[in-house]
Amino acid sequence: MLTALNLFNYIDRSVLFGVQDLIKREFHRSDTAFGLLTTVFFVFYMIAAPFMGPLSQRFSRRAIIICGALIWSGATLMTAITHTFDELLIRHTLVGIGEASFVTLSPTFIADMFPEEKRGRVMGVFYLAIPVGTAIGYMLGGYLGQTYGWRTPFYIGAAPGVLLALLLLFIPEPPLGQFDLEKPTPQRETLKGLTRNPAFLTATLGMAMMTFALGGLQVWMPTFLIRVHHFSFVKAGLTFGVSTAVTGLTASIAGGWISDALLRRTRSAHYLVSAVSLALGIPAMWLAIYGDGKTMLAAIVLAEFLLLLNTGPLNAAVINSVGPHVRAMAIAVNIFVFHLLGDVPSSSLIGYMSDRYSLRAAFVAPVIAVAISSAILFYGMRFAPPVHFQSKVEPVGAH
Repeated sequence: MLTALNLFNYIDRSVLFGVQDLIKREFHRSDTAFGLLTTVFFVFYMIAAPFMGPLSQRFSRRAIIICGALIWSGATLMTAITHTFDELLIRHTLVGIGEASFVTLSPTFIADMFPEEKRGRVMGVFYLAIPVGTAIGYMLGGYLGQTYGWRTPFYIGAAPGVLLALLLLFIPEPPLGQFDLEKPTPQRETLKGLTRNPAFLTATLGMAMMTFALGGLQVWMPTFLIRVHHFSFVKAGLTFGVSTAVTGLTASIAGGWISDALLRRTRSAHYLVSAVSLALGIPAMWLAIYGDGKTMLAAIVLAEFLLLLNTGPLNAAVINSVGPHVRAMAIAVNIFVFHLLGDVPSSSLIGYMSDRYSLRAAFVAPVIAVAISSAILFYGMRFAPPVHFQSKVEPVGAH
């Protein structure tokens, strides 16, 4: 249920990227303005995230997730009455606030269902909704936007979110920390402790630089295919959407399984798999940006696979770096930091560089960010916490 809701979360978020040039024709705004639109979304999203941890200590995590899903789905449906760029901006901020509750609390919900040695693959499954949902959003936006107008795909993406949110009323909430075998040290149970936790800090900073790259590419890649390679809206959305869906499905699951398998050999497996996959993605990204024809398309597929391979391992590294009672707060801090340094500035920066130079030249920034991310994660390997293996796992509700 949570994975399905996460899927529609990213469908709602990425529909915009498939129809940006259609909206631009109506509102006559620059690339910088459209980059700012995504930046404002993430600003409100990351400001709302830190409030979710304290709320989860007073109310049910499930109830907060449901309320947030209803807010973001309702705001997406408000696109029907959006007729100015400023109204679109307001609608986007409401979606960001609603999504913050789900993205902050759902990983803690899932972490309490599985022991540490399985969290890499579980997070890989949960977060495969990012590339698949993003891909579906591109395809919905490209096809429905060109055929029926840019507002239509927003309606289709929002309606299932309401239904899934209501169905969550029937899902039991697992006990907090039921599979965390050892209590964490008091230092790591505080916000101040997070600033002294190198395992958490390196995973978060590595994720921030990776998010800078992925966030910028997700916003601008369909537009890149349309402008630079003269694809139609439908072809651009379909090409990048299918690539993102296929690579996301395979890479997210494969990365989680590989890192979980390597955990018995090295406790730094989550960091190692992420660092290596990002390093290997750099030459593929360069070919995707500066290549043409089949070479360019093959490089896009390979680059996406290598960048998305770290999805499960890196999120598992963040979750395992802290104890259960501080986990919601840690994820909130993680979200704030990786958006502040990641996709908040990247979409606007790429838009600005596109206006000033070219979109192809602007894509050099994500390549540099991936190199920095890989270096941080290689350094973070030395701080990976020990893993406590559990031979038998009791089902949720067995206690």
